[in-house]
Amino acid sequence: MQRGTGLTLAGTAVALAWGEWLNRRWSRALVPDGGAAAATVVVLGYRNPRAGANVVNRWRVRAGIRSLGAGPESGTGLIFSGGPVGSGVPEARLMAAYARSVLGFEGRVLLEERSTTTWENIANVLPLLENADRVRIVSQPAHALKARAYLRRQRPDLAERLVRADDYRPGEWLVVKPLLALYGLWTLRGLTADERRQPRRAAA
Repeated sequence: MQRGTGLTLAGTAVALAWGEWLNRRWSRALVPDGGAAAATVVVLGYRNPRAGANVVNRWRVRAGIRSLGAGPESGTGLIFSGGPVGSGVPEARLMAAYARSVLGFEGRVLLEERSTTTWENIANVLPLLENADRVRIVSQPAHALKARAYLRRQRPDLAERLVRADDYRPGEWLVVKPLLALYGLWTLRGLTADERRQPRRAAA
């Protein structure tokens, strides 16, 4: 009995550590650390069938706000991206309402309300990123990595402006991180090996 309990606890610890490690790794792929510098932050929506922002979208909004940084750089603010996938109300509008009415966010907000896929998320926010000095993409780490890879495919010049978002913190979502890791492995299966790592930059 005690041996079985010990094995269960050990297996749980290994699964939690694996989920933590993989999510951390994804959060750092294809993107350098931008520190606390200000950036334009793209927050990707999640299917939302209810009239208010669900728990995933609420967390993404909070992660987006804490990813803004500080400084005088151009283009800073939040871009909420997501169409009416789960209901008649665009995900972007639900997230913006949560940011304003619940979190009291008073900064610059732009909405992209047509996207129904991650590829469309990136394609439709491109015009909103042209004047941004730095760009952060916020979602769960695997999803954000997929979006960064899509930005590299669609606009490699804008992808050079990417910096790391604050959408990974040790221990946050700890219990579900193994499930997020499994889902991430599935959703990232279409990326190449090169798209899973930070490209080398030319020496100055």
